[in-house]
Order: sequence, then C-alpha cells, then structure tokens
Amino acid sequence: MTETGNEKHGERAIACWKSPSNIALIKYWGKRGNQLPRNASLSITLSNAYTVTRVEAAPLAQAGTGPEVEFRFEGEPNPAFAARIEKYLKQLTAYFDFLPDVKLLIETGNSFPHSAGIASSASGMSALALCLCSIEAQLKGQQEDDTFFRKASLISRLGSGSACRSVFGGITVWGSHPAIAGSSDEYAVQLDFELHPVFRGLMDAILIVHPGEKGVSSSKGHQLMEGHPYAEARFAHAAKNLSELAGVLKSGDWDTFAGIVENEALSLHAMMLTSSPWFMLMHPNSLMIINEIEKFRKQTGTKVCFTLDAGPNIHLLYPADEAERVASLKETLRPHCHNGVIIEDFMGNGPEKLSCR
Repeated sequence: MTETGNEKHGERAIACWKSPSNIALIKYWGKRGNQLPRNASLSITLSNAYTVTRVEAAPLAQAGTGPEVEFRFEGEPNPAFAARIEKYLKQLTAYFDFLPDVKLLIETGNSFPHSAGIASSASGMSALALCLCSIEAQLKGQQEDDTFFRKASLISRLGSGSACRSVFGGITVWGSHPAIAGSSDEYAVQLDFELHPVFRGLMDAILIVHPGEKGVSSSKGHQLMEGHPYAEARFAHAAKNLSELAGVLKSGDWDTFAGIVENEALSLHAMMLTSSPWFMLMHPNSLMIINEIEKFRKQTGTKVCFTLDAGPNIHLLYPADEAERVASLKETLRPHCHNGVIIEDFMGNGPEKLSCR
C-alpha cells in the first residue's frame, strides 16, 4: 500500500448505511440541467421505510479501468440494475477520484416489500451515496462532518432528485428559496428553525392503494413539464406555498398546513392530467379515500390530512396525539387499500451509519 498525503491507494474499504425514504409536502415537478429542480420542494424524512446498503471497494488489478460493479438486491444478483448503477458511477468520477481504480460489491435491501408501492429511489440512492462518501472519507482520512453530508446529498441528487432530501432527518428543503436560509438547487438542507410542537411528532400512515408500477415514470413525468401550458404558473405556485408553509411550521396552524399540503398533492396530479400526453395516476380507490378523509375531518375536527406522490398511494398525516382518533379512520379506509395494507411510519431522524460485516 502506498500513500500520497492522507490518501491511501490500493486499500480495501467498506461502508454500510441505512437511509430512509421521504415524502414531499411541497412537490417539485420539472427539471433543468443535470438533475436540478425547476422549483424548491419540502419533505419529511420517514423512519420505517428505509434501504440498507453495504458497499465494499477493492482495488482493480488494472487501475483506471473501473469502476466495475457487482450488485445484489435482497441477496440475489441483479445484472440489469448493476448496469444502470455502473453507468451512474461512471458519471461520478469527477467527484470520487478512487472510482476508476476499484471494483464495487454493492448489496442492498429495503425494509418494505418491493411491491409495496413505495418509491425506493430516494432511500436507495441516498444510501448508496452515503456509502461512497464514507469510502472516500476512509481512503482520504477525512471526517464525516457537515461537508460530508452536503456532498452525499449532491451525489444522491445526481442519481434521483428526491434522494438528496433523504440525507437529512426531520423536514428538509431542496431548491433555492428565499424563505429557507442556505437552500440550494445542488443539495438539500434541513430547516434552520424549531418546529411548532404539533409538527414534531408527525405520523405518516401509508395507504397502499395499488402496489404496481406507476403509469408513467418520474423521469418521463418531469419531461412533460417542458412546454406544459401551466408550467410557469405551477412553479410560482409551489414557491408561494413553500413560503406560507415555512411560516405555518413555526406557528402550528394545522388547518393552513393541511390546506397547503393537500393543494400541493392535487396540483401535482392536475399537471399530469393536463400534460400532453395526459396521465391519470390515481386509482378510483384513491379518490374514495380522499373523500372519506374529508368527511371524517369535518365530522370529528381531527387534525389529519393527506398527500400523495405521482402515483395512487395515499399518505395519511397527523400529529402523534391524534393517533387514537385516526385509528378509527384507518379502519374505515383499509377496505380501499390493496389487501388491506397500511404501512405505519413517522418523521424520523435521518440516515444511520451501520457497522459493516
């Protein structure tokens, strides 16, 4: 083994991270440049829906010819996804100078079933990015500090836009916005203010309406914003909603919070319905669930609201102290879920570095 400064060449390195998924409350829909958002987004990082990834880097016999990739999902080889990951990693050589000299064994798995209808790109790509940054830190003798996590967020973004938000816990913003100090299009940041108590224990019950693949990929959906007749109005609307939501997260005004969050979810689906070609991403049961939530809220006054991504599954959001009342709503909604599946989750603290074996 040789060293140049603090950098070690020809050394094996291993990293393992658990990284959660996230659900956006302010949606981004539309990209520019290299995975940059057309509007800022705000999300809550989850806890129970996560990916665990282990990456082992070993030196290649012929340096400069890599990276080579062996990829296993849930213990099984996956050559098709390995090819996709290898293509992604070749784009990262400008950020990690060790990559051309190594073979990577990447082993990954999710806490949720592959068919659960939860997008795994955010948790999966953020876990992989954190592992790569840890390996770099090992090889260069660096610390895993704020700069480390900022780079991990940037690298996550290059693989999946929403993944950059999963690198941090709590509530996270990705995209430059005047209401959020330090916000950037390049990486995500945590909110720099204290949340009102009503939002600190935010719960998320994920109602699996349909577990299959979406009718249109996220990449294709973002492309449809190019030339969309309502695109500019949508970007401005999202920016306004984020400004208002930032204030609400401080004040604790649940009704305004619910109104903004639900408006954002429905606006996202409205953009898909008015695209060319158009896509209907909700399921009939999605609409039945939304109607039941609204009826329950009016009848009981319970603090509960919904959001959904570009698909049919509903996220039921509520403060922890409303859990008992929301339990009865869940049982009303369960028959509208695929096989009655509801995944219980809550706002979490972000990724966790694990010991490697």
